[in-house]
Amino acid sequence: MTSTLRRAGGFAVVGTLALAAPELGRAAAAPFAIVALLAAFVVDEGPVFELFARPQDRRDGRLNGLAGFALAATGLALLSTIPQRSMPTDVFVAAVFVVAYGRVGARVVERLDTTKDPGRTTAGYGIAAFLAALVGQLAVGWNLGTPPALPAVIFLAAAGALVAALLRSILYARDDPLVMLSVGLLLWLFDAIGVDAALPEVGVALAVTVALGYLSYRTGTASVPGMVTGVLLALLTLVFGGVGWFAVLIAFFGIGGLSAKYRYEEKRSRGVAEDNEGARGSGNVLGNAAVALVAVIGFAASGSMPMDGELFRFAFTGSLAAAMSDTLSSEIGVLFDNPRLITTLKRVDPGTDGGITWQGYVVGVVGAAVVSGVAVGFFAFGSPWLAALAVVAGGVTGMTVDSLLGATLEGGRVGNQTVNFLGTFAGAVASAAFAALLL
Repeated sequence: MTSTLRRAGGFAVVGTLALAAPELGRAAAAPFAIVALLAAFVVDEGPVFELFARPQDRRDGRLNGLAGFALAATGLALLSTIPQRSMPTDVFVAAVFVVAYGRVGARVVERLDTTKDPGRTTAGYGIAAFLAALVGQLAVGWNLGTPPALPAVIFLAAAGALVAALLRSILYARDDPLVMLSVGLLLWLFDAIGVDAALPEVGVALAVTVALGYLSYRTGTASVPGMVTGVLLALLTLVFGGVGWFAVLIAFFGIGGLSAKYRYEEKRSRGVAEDNEGARGSGNVLGNAAVALVAVIGFAASGSMPMDGELFRFAFTGSLAAAMSDTLSSEIGVLFDNPRLITTLKRVDPGTDGGITWQGYVVGVVGAAVVSGVAVGFFAFGSPWLAALAVVAGGVTGMTVDSLLGATLEGGRVGNQTVNFLGTFAGAVASAAFAALLL
């Protein structure tokens, strides 16, 4: 085995200590706390040090990577033993196993794959993390005598693997403690919301979203982080929302991704083409869909909140209508000459932040109408025409806000992703507000 694969195996062995949590009870954090102390202050040479040491560890003379990994596991273990509303033990084990075994999968693929395709490495990480989290949850349930529901187990394992794979694709190896803590807290939230879907529905949701993610990566419409982000968003939308929510999301991703490829060479010659051959990265995906994700999670949790779940539905569709409007108006509008700055109507160069063309604006309105049509087709709105109007109004509002922010704030510390997020947020608020007034 290569040194990196041996090291990954060593971390997996340490992570397996999480299985002792049901037996240890309130002392579940003890094994990881001991490992952290040994790594930070005791082991500075010998075979154990050589097994776990990264290059920076050798320079520092202590196992910082192992100490950080063990401390993160210690923190999650403590959360699983607090007196009230503690993190479920199976969630704690799943979070540790996702990180501990995910890296083993990635290292195995790296060793076997001669092409060094980052997509395959990420897939290896995700598959190993998913299987480990699945086995870990089932083992805890068997040990405690309370087998968890299989749909929830599969969903949490998949969600944890995708979150970890996403963070791993954009962070450094030394950031594993952050990955573990993030996975643990998110899985705790998802577990608290609950999974009402049946096993076939969860299985189909996972298969469909992974297949679409693979297709988006192979067709060049998404980078590796963008692919993983899209799969995660789609899975959460299908499980917490349903087919209608998923259809709206896919309409945006599909049409928006194709619009980035539309007449790409002409856009490149004009100097207004997106980087990376138009492939969406994680920042682009989250900038356009983070508000929608919050809305679908809010809808799933609305049963225990003093809020109307229907407003979350309009916030979801309004945010994606805004994202669709902005994407199409930008990708199509840059192909036309004589754009004008939205704040002054003075002519500017194509691609200038805040620059608009009437053709692009019209296409943006059409994009909002497409999202509206999909939403009305799948959702049982009491008054379809008023609901459609609310969604279109949200989309156009978000597109306009995005252009205004682009003309006034974008550049320097405020980037395009932040502007996209604010535009979709404006679309969500506007759509929900119009729905509250009209319906």
